[in-house]
Amino acid sequence: MHETVQYYVEWAALIIEVAGVSVMVLGPIFAIWRYIFDRHEDGSNYRTFRHDLGKAILLGLEFLVAGDIIATVSTDPTMNNVLVLGLIVLIRTFLSLSLQVELEGKWPWEKREIGT
Repeated sequence: MHETVQYYVEWAALIIEVAGVSVMVLGPIFAIWRYIFDRHEDGSNYRTFRHDLGKAILLGLEFLVAGDIIATVSTDPTMNNVLVLGLIVLIRTFLSLSLQVELEGKWPWEKREIGT
């Protein structure tokens, strides 16, 4: 019974990781498509392209972190596995925060201005 549950959990982790990679591959394709075919008169195409690209990377990173957490929990939780997971989550969290600040121009915990 335990092996069956672990088998399905490992598959779930793999599917979530594949979804993350897919988002990070398809997102830029979508961003390029919009950049080429969705022209704005005010010249904001580049900013829209960067925003779309950043959102795809952020979403992909979230999926990858979730997949790593599930994969680590489903295996034998040795101290080495937990430390590797912690390092991966730390690096990806830093990347996510950096991208979010780059995209929105503010920290995630700062309040939004009314009307934006």
